[in-house]
Amino acid sequence: MITNNLDIFKSIAVVVTMAMLFSCQDGYKRVGDEAIKRIVPQNIAKDFVLTYTEIPKKITSEDTGSTRVMAVLSGPVRKDFENLNFPYQTFPEGLLLEIFNEKDERTTIEADHGILYSATGVVNLRGNVIIKSDDGKKLEAPQLYYDRTNEWAFTQEKFKFTNPEDGTVMDGKGMDIKKDLSIMNAHKTFGLMLIKEEKDD
Repeated sequence: MITNNLDIFKSIAVVVTMAMLFSCQDGYKRVGDEAIKRIVPQNIAKDFVLTYTEIPKKITSEDTGSTRVMAVLSGPVRKDFENLNFPYQTFPEGLLLEIFNEKDERTTIEADHGILYSATGVVNLRGNVIIKSDDGKKLEAPQLYYDRTNEWAFTQEKFKFTNPEDGTVMDGKGMDIKKDLSIMNAHKTFGLMLIKEEKDD
């Protein structure tokens, strides 16, 4: 008789446990900081062209002068999230950035997608990133960061650098480079590298 009561007790315990497991559900209503916040841009620009200019010298209120174009940023869509604690802008359908130096020589940067972090001045470029300098040098990479403050680009991804001036093509992985492609530090190079030799007179 004792074993029967023990078996009945075990059966009841199993049934109650199973009922509790199947009846559990998340009925907790999330409020406050733990609620999922929907982030929407404060504005969206389509087929935009932004021109950044600079006055070459200090002028007073009575002076007349002209500005110099420093950069032109264009693309199909720009989403502005500058109202957030960590402000940024996205370019989900690609962008083209044209940068001009003091001699009006142009360097172009283009990518399939971009994010500009306003607080740090860093641009995250992804998808078919191409940088071309005025003298024909070209850098290609799948992903690249551009530091606007220091005017340097860097990546840990594979890259291809073409220099028609001396007829070289370099493949590698990981590098940092000046915006006009004049100075480059490659972390690792591989594959075929063509180097033009100078002849002694």
